Amino acid sequence: MATPNAARLSPAQFQKHQASRRKLLWQLLGDLPKPRKPKAKLLKREAIDGGVIEHLELDLNGEELVPARLLLPDKRDPKAPGMLYIHAHGGSYTVGKEEMFMGRNVLPAYAPEFIQRGIVGLTIDSWCFSGRKKLEDGNRGEMDIFKHMLWKGQTLWGMMMFDEFQAFSYLLGRKEVDARRVGAMGLSMGSTKAWWLAALDPRVKVCMELCCLTDYQELIRIKHLCGHGIYYYTPALLKHFTAAQVNELIVPRAHLSMNGREDLLTPPEGVEKIAKHLKPLYKKFGKPADCRIEIFECGHREIPEMRAIMLEWLDRYFVNGPV
Repeated sequence: MATPNAARLSPAQFQKHQASRRKLLWQLLGDLPKPRKPKAKLLKREAIDGGVIEHLELDLNGEELVPARLLLPDKRDPKAPGMLYIHAHGGSYTVGKEEMFMGRNVLPAYAPEFIQRGIVGLTIDSWCFSGRKKLEDGNRGEMDIFKHMLWKGQTLWGMMMFDEFQAFSYLLGRKEVDARRVGAMGLSMGSTKAWWLAALDPRVKVCMELCCLTDYQELIRIKHLCGHGIYYYTPALLKHFTAAQVNELIVPRAHLSMNGREDLLTPPEGVEKIAKHLKPLYKKFGKPADCRIEIFECGHREIPEMRAIMLEWLDRYFVNGPV
């Protein structure tokens, strides 16, 4: 993997390096749809305590329409902070965009936190989930889509990331949203998508992710590739990138990552390896406080200590002013 030591580059060289590597990362995602301006159809508006939910149908990829929900708090700035909330996998194919409002057994809902802080939240159904679930057996549906996409030169992960990129574009295009205070967040699959999106898209100002800062080589070492779903894997990635090298494309933008020491999906030695790689880069090219990577004594779930830090970051980077 003949890539330069990023810590030895000048700021100008580092930016050029990131741009080149970001282009390569996009190329590794398979054949993607041509860029298109996201379009939205409003299905209904639902009043809830403290805000309104817009139920949307988004045209993001030209292949299938994407169910989405946009949360608009009643009390918010004229130009409010915005968050793309990315749902988890967990084998629960009936749960997609609903997670932001209902939570999961491993994650309390975030919609009340957004309402309290005046944050506009957008969330979509990923391929194979909720409104995009094609078969009663969700796992079989996911396997079918994965295989069909490979035949067409696509990857499921690439199409997932393209949709999140397009959804983020839609969020930025909303008149209610301040493009200086926008980010992406999620747990598990949502976590991995959040840091990949931040790596692929410099418009993401803040990345906040839970329980999936996975180092690929450590995952191989502990023989637990089976822990992640089929969607997670793309051809030739390891020929060009480590997980740390994907994450260095986020520098110097704010990045919060919290993980469980008992979580086999995210080996703690790998988390430490990624942190060791990133912290000198933030020290040289940004602010050390903008990179926080923590390991807690828990498994694959958000615990109260994690939630407290997540809320602290929401307040610091979204409520109290531009990043």
